[in-house]
Amino acid sequence: MKAADIKTFGVVGAGQMGNGIAQVAAASGLQVIMSDITDEFVQKGIKSITSNLERSVSKGRMTAEEKNALLGRIRTATDVKSFAEADFVVEAATENQEIKLQIFKELDEICKPGVTLATNTSSIPITRIASATKRPELVIGMHFMNPVPVMKLVEIINGLATSGETGELTRDLALKFDKIPVQSRDFPGFIANRILLPMINEAIFALHERIGTAEDIDNVMKFGMNHPMGPLALADLIGLDTCLAILNVMYEGFADSKYRPCPLLRQYVEAGYLGRKTGRGFYDYSKK
Repeated sequence: MKAADIKTFGVVGAGQMGNGIAQVAAASGLQVIMSDITDEFVQKGIKSITSNLERSVSKGRMTAEEKNALLGRIRTATDVKSFAEADFVVEAATENQEIKLQIFKELDEICKPGVTLATNTSSIPITRIASATKRPELVIGMHFMNPVPVMKLVEIINGLATSGETGELTRDLALKFDKIPVQSRDFPGFIANRILLPMINEAIFALHERIGTAEDIDNVMKFGMNHPMGPLALADLIGLDTCLAILNVMYEGFADSKYRPCPLLRQYVEAGYLGRKTGRGFYDYSKK
């Protein structure tokens, strides 16, 4: 199958990453099916896409007609059976191995033969996810960056059994979405989070040890290292639960103490301080 053969694109998950992936797929001209476990989650995803597009219209980047046409290409669902007509599916559910394995098992039974099943996982081994299916040669990592409509990078990760044709198709789709694909080996954390999460974790240790305030730690990286966003603010954007999940995968996968999650990160997650999505993380967003 070639990228030109993909007409209907499926996205499992309507959250921050899922609705962003659905938006860029629809922007490329594809028909999109976006699903989640409840209609409330799906509608929240559509609302997020609509808000993004309305900003683009207000800034003159697209017309109201183009916005409406794009939204018209996105269909919503709450049942994985809707992916029976999809030509390519990306899973963008929460970073939980058991949930992802169950989703891939169901997709494998529902999707047509020859359909590629991609995962947006940011750390879980692709080979492990592929083992839940009878089509491991068609399972691949397609890791988008957050926020998806803005960030150009897509990590392409082949599992042990992923075919060359599947890799080529996924790369071509990333290019169709106006993204820059990079190839990574199937190691915990891949390239992006293998580098990023230890930095974020070290910033949390610096806060935990009271070396500086959250603002001071972030300002060092913003104004001293020219990062557009400090590591603690970035952790809040990613979601502290997601950061913890990625670090746990790397810590267990490498059995190396340098990936040990900071106790303060665990404490924040246990308290429900997950970042922007809950209104509180290392910063308070409740009044913004």
